[in-house]
Amino acid sequence: MTKPDSESEDREMAARLEKLSGALENARQTAGADKARRDGAQASAEGTGRAMSLAFRVMSEFVAGVVVGCLLGWQLDEWLSTTPLFLIVFLALGTAAGFWNVYRLAMGSTGAKVSGSQNAGSQGPDSKDK
Repeated sequence: MTKPDSESEDREMAARLEKLSGALENARQTAGADKARRDGAQASAEGTGRAMSLAFRVMSEFVAGVVVGCLLGWQLDEWLSTTPLFLIVFLALGTAAGFWNVYRLAMGSTGAKVSGSQNAGSQGPDSKDK
């Protein structure tokens, strides 16, 4: 009489074990999908933060060049009584300096960094084997 009861209990335990295994697998898949979604959102936020940082830096570099050029030109015009001459000249120079700074920034962030020790293992053109 104990034999049929133990077989039915074994079947019930096996069914419960199968059910729990399925639930555990579903939970693992859901957790993996949630983690992947969070990682993607975090990477997107970091990329957006870097882009905004670069944009503000570009803007400030350009505006600083123009403002400094205008202020220098205006002050020279005040001292020398040559009202629009130096303002126009230094405005153009400040604008050019602003563009140059933005260009350097853009090339520095996208271009490859070249280090001074690039040819550390090789000998220079002046050194010869004797």
